[in-house]
Amino acid sequence: MTRPAVEWLVAMTPKDRQQHESDIALSDAAIDWLVRLKSGQATNDDHAAFAAWRGQSMEHELAAREAEAVWHGVGVAGDRARTLERKERRAKVTRRAVLGGGTLAVAGFVLAGSGVIGPRAFADHVTGVGEQRTVGLADGSSVFLNASSGFSVKFSAHERRLSLLEGQATFTVAHDTARPFIVEAGDGQTRAVGTVFDIDIRAGEVVVTVVEGVVAITTDQSPDPVVARVDQRVRYLPRGRPSGPESADAYIETAWRRGKLIFNRRPLADVVADIERYRRGRIVLMGDGLRSLEVTGVFDLNDPEAILHTIEDTLPVQMTRLPFVTIVR
Repeated sequence: MTRPAVEWLVAMTPKDRQQHESDIALSDAAIDWLVRLKSGQATNDDHAAFAAWRGQSMEHELAAREAEAVWHGVGVAGDRARTLERKERRAKVTRRAVLGGGTLAVAGFVLAGSGVIGPRAFADHVTGVGEQRTVGLADGSSVFLNASSGFSVKFSAHERRLSLLEGQATFTVAHDTARPFIVEAGDGQTRAVGTVFDIDIRAGEVVVTVVEGVVAITTDQSPDPVVARVDQRVRYLPRGRPSGPESADAYIETAWRRGKLIFNRRPLADVVADIERYRRGRIVLMGDGLRSLEVTGVFDLNDPEAILHTIEDTLPVQMTRLPFVTIVR
């Protein structure tokens, strides 16, 4: 009969204990890497860094394989390169460590999504998961803040400057020709005098949609303004130039203000990012091919879980629901 894990740990020699702690550290690091890479926000540099990490040694490679096996729900990967004793040690200890590391990593993503850590921690005004509210500003303007969003305010005698740090908001600007109204979001700035416009910070881009009036958008890479008018939108990527004005239905783009989400052939990655604003826990897309699947429909924000069920019923995906994360395959 196998001895309890506590007795086994006590019986370890100092050398074994050191190896055991090293195994746990590698396993924790490997599962942290996987959570990052499967979050939907990983870059090519992140994937390259993980490849370099796992290539450091056979131990790193084995930890990576085990983490991948646990992530995919098939148990601890076998290792033909190790002795039987080595396999047993990792089967008893490392699998628990990988799962524990995964829980901590997922918890980290949950905290980041809650605003406890991340951009919203530095905002003057924030909303939590599923929360929306209007913030009145000193100049008579107002900001309708979507769920899981945050912004800061810095007014002066010469300009009214805000920073949308995370999420989405609609800005209704009081007319004041002497003090332009500027909203920073990502690497861009949207300038208006008296108008209504919406800014949505998505996973890979920022989208500015004009509801009323005219705005001018610049980015750090392109100081020449792009002008957008009613029912037009402009997109820009991190460290990129703004697109030209595109036709858009501002009523659809701001449906969230009326308790609805309206998607017209929106990529699943964007839809998932929207849903995460209204429900607790992360949604992880397993595979880049899923990100571009298109979603069309009108959904009620009061029941975000129903949106997931509809996606599962209508798209070629399967969902695994865990306490802190929903995995979409």
